[in-house]
Amino acid sequence: MKIFSKRGILGIAALILLLLVISALYSVHPNEYAAVRQFGKIVRIEETPGLKFRVPLIQNVQLISGATTLYDVPLSDVITKDKKSMIADNFVLWRVTDPTRYIRTLDAIEARAEERIEAAVYNALKNVISSMTQDEVIEARGEKLTQLLTDEANSDIGDYGIKVITAEIKALDLPDDNKQAVYDRMISERQNIAASYTAQGDSEAQKIRNATDKDVTVMKANAEKQAEILAAEGESEYMKILQEAYNTEEKAEFYNYIRSLDALKKSLSGENKTIILDKDSEIAGILYGSAGKEKQ
Repeated sequence: MKIFSKRGILGIAALILLLLVISALYSVHPNEYAAVRQFGKIVRIEETPGLKFRVPLIQNVQLISGATTLYDVPLSDVITKDKKSMIADNFVLWRVTDPTRYIRTLDAIEARAEERIEAAVYNALKNVISSMTQDEVIEARGEKLTQLLTDEANSDIGDYGIKVITAEIKALDLPDDNKQAVYDRMISERQNIAASYTAQGDSEAQKIRNATDKDVTVMKANAEKQAEILAAEGESEYMKILQEAYNTEEKAEFYNYIRSLDALKKSLSGENKTIILDKDSEIAGILYGSAGKEKQ
């Protein structure tokens, strides 16, 4: 009986020891923090994944997600620098970066964190949009506006141990009462820009045409000048050849004789076969000469 009781006590002791060992072990997963508390005070933060150990019954562990979380911010009505109303629909990606501050300021409650994020993003949106005109806001949509909002929001929530990875505008719209007027103005501005580009294009085209016409005129003038030079050179060469061909009195008389016959032939063309000649003309001399020969 005594032996059984001793074995039972040892078994119970072993069981209790096993339970204590099991309760002393805990695991930390990736993208997770473990805050180890002793009598309510944070004694350490475990950030690396793996199996960890705590003092049983004295220390307890609070697990906090370190993963990036999506929060859809409610619609916000903001006013631009030029007093135009705009409606922004935002979403935020955020995560815990300092679990100690996160616990102390927000008790590691996600709902409280999102309340602070919502307020920070609204303030950032109000500050950024109010410093820009409506046209500037529209032009900055995208990466530039996202970066401005993200930086501004982070400057307001750094003390809570959380960080806004990105504060991005899903939709940035106008109230229905002035939407059409803004669209009409934007269309008019784009048409003016298009007209300006067209005018610039026409001006450049006219400059190109003027330059081309000038080049063509210069080329034609040079070509005509060259043609005149070639014609003059040809005429000079022609006269030189004639001079060399008829450089004796006999050749010159023969040349004049041939020319006279050609002139007479042209004169007798057509139905009119009558010609009136001066007796001293070369043609009269030819005819008289021919007549004299026939008489002989």
